[in-house]
Amino acid sequence: MNLHDGLKDPKLCRNVLRQIEAEVDEQFRFMEVCGTHTVAIFQSGLRSILPDKIIHLSGPGCPVCVTHEREVAAYLELAEKEDAIIATFGDLMRVPGPDKKNLKDAQAEGARIKVVYSAFDALKVAMENPQDKVVFLGIGFETTAPTIAATLKVAKEQGINNFYVLSFHKLVPPALKALVQDKEIKVEGFLLPGHVSTIIGLEPYKFLAQEYNIPAVISGFEPLDILQAILMMLRQKNNHEAKVTNNYKRAVADIGNPKARQVMDEVFEVVDTFWRGIGVIPQSGLGLNRDYERFDALKAFNLTLPDVAPIAGCRCGDVLKGKVRPDECPLFKKACSPASPVGPCMVSTEGSCAAYFKYMVE
Repeated sequence: MNLHDGLKDPKLCRNVLRQIEAEVDEQFRFMEVCGTHTVAIFQSGLRSILPDKIIHLSGPGCPVCVTHEREVAAYLELAEKEDAIIATFGDLMRVPGPDKKNLKDAQAEGARIKVVYSAFDALKVAMENPQDKVVFLGIGFETTAPTIAATLKVAKEQGINNFYVLSFHKLVPPALKALVQDKEIKVEGFLLPGHVSTIIGLEPYKFLAQEYNIPAVISGFEPLDILQAILMMLRQKNNHEAKVTNNYKRAVADIGNPKARQVMDEVFEVVDTFWRGIGVIPQSGLGLNRDYERFDALKAFNLTLPDVAPIAGCRCGDVLKGKVRPDECPLFKKACSPASPVGPCMVSTEGSCAAYFKYMVE
C-alpha cells in the first residue's frame, strides 16, 4: 500500500467519520474553496455520507467559473482582431459571453484560436508565427500565475515582441474576505485550497481566524485529507477556537513557495478586478507591471471591458458564493447541461454545476 492508497482506506475514513459524527451537535456550514476539492468530495462519495448537520458549500475556486462576463466579452473582442492569434486553455472555449457567443463560435467564424496546455506552449506559438501577434489568455489563481510570469520573463529575455498576455488572474484571500463580509453566506469554516497554498502558504489566510473568528484548514484532495480537515474545523468550533492550520504538509510548506512568489512579484502588480457573481474586489487581481506592460494585451489591442448583462436565469454567481446549490438553479438539468452549458459552472470540469450534474444521486 502506498501513501495515496492509505489516504483512501475505507477503514481509516470510517474511523474519522465516526469522530466527526461525535463532534457534530448542531449545524455546521463549511465551504471548500477549490474546484478540485469540489470534484474530490463528489467523486469519493463524501458528500452523501457526511452527517446531515454538516452543510457543504462550494466556493469561488474554479478559474473558469469566476471569469467575469466583462472579461469573456474582452476575449471575444480580441477574437475579432485580424492580426491576433489567441492561445488559451480549452475550458475557456465554451464559456458563454454576450448573446451566448463563446470562443468556439468565434473560431467557427474564422478567428484564429489555438488550445494550449501552458503559457510556454503559447510562447512557442508566437516564436513559430513571428508575423502574427499571439495573445495568451491568462486566467487562474496564485497556482498558475508563477508559470505565466516565468514565461513572460523568458519572452523579455529573448526579445520576443509578438507575444502578449491578457491577464485576468485572481487572488484567493481577497475573495474569501469578500465572502465572509457577506452576512447572507455565513460560512463557519473554510477548507482551504491545497494548490494555491503551495504558493502562498499559511500567512495570507490568517485574517480569517484573527479578524472573523473562522477556523480554516489547508487540505489535500484524498478522502482522508478532507475528512480530517472537517474534523479539525469542528473541534476548533466546539472548543471556541479559530486557527488557520496546515493539514497538507506533504505538499504545502507553511511559508509557501518564496521563489514562485518572487517571479510573480517581478512581473505582476496587484490590481482591482472583477469576479463573476461578486463584482469588483479591491486588490484581488494581477495585472502586468510597468516593466512588462509592453506584453499587456489589454493595452496593445486597446481592449475594453464592456458592461455585460448577466445571462438570464443563470445562478452561477450565487453558486460561486454558496448562496444556492447548483440544483436550485432553475436551468439546472433543463436548459443547462454539460453538453449545452448556459453558465461557466457547467462548462468547467472543476465547476460545481458540472460536479452536481455528473455525481449527484437523486
